[in-house]
Amino acid sequence: MTNFKRYAVFYTPDPGPLMDFGSAWLGWDPVAGAPAAPPAIEGLPQPLDVITATPRKYGFHGTIKPPFRLAEGMGQVDLVAAFDALALSLNSVHLQGLQLSRLGRFLALKPQGDTTELKALAAAVVRGLDIFRAPLTDADIARRNPNRLSAQQRSLLLQWGYPYVMEEFRFHMTMTGRLGPEDLNQTEAVLKPLITPLLPYPFMIDSLCLFGEAEDGKFHLLHRATL
Repeated sequence: MTNFKRYAVFYTPDPGPLMDFGSAWLGWDPVAGAPAAPPAIEGLPQPLDVITATPRKYGFHGTIKPPFRLAEGMGQVDLVAAFDALALSLNSVHLQGLQLSRLGRFLALKPQGDTTELKALAAAVVRGLDIFRAPLTDADIARRNPNRLSAQQRSLLLQWGYPYVMEEFRFHMTMTGRLGPEDLNQTEAVLKPLITPLLPYPFMIDSLCLFGEAEDGKFHLLHRATL
């Protein structure tokens, strides 16, 4: 598959128990480009495919450069080459660990400790590949509800195509869609003991992945680049 609607740079764990669990939990394996068999988990307030419906199409990931359409005249081969070159110029990031946390009304894995280096890494990727990003259309901007954004977020949206980059960047790996208070409590109680033993301490980001969004909206891992 070579034709994708959009591209993105994500952090995705190396193959192993955490990646296997994350893919099964969300029900989509972006490496295989296929649905992943869900784990048999008791005690959830709703079926797992309902709880994870919103984040499923992205796969198990943390966003570094948000999804973007390719600019006119740019191709996937050029993007991959530039992505590799950029990765070689960037240092790995070392963090204290990952922990399951609440982010508003959904659950996500968030880094522990100082995230200054991680924010700098994400900013460098956003800047370094921006030449490949097609300008936003009026419809793109409208979908972001700019009137609900802060002045800084609106400025970032117009400059970089997304309101939650640079100063507004907060790394997270989404595990659920938005849940009601009781469902949130119960899902967290079930998920936490399952995923906590799999979380890395320390947490090191030494590679990043280029993803492509297929016509059906599912994201596929296209290329992993070592930092």
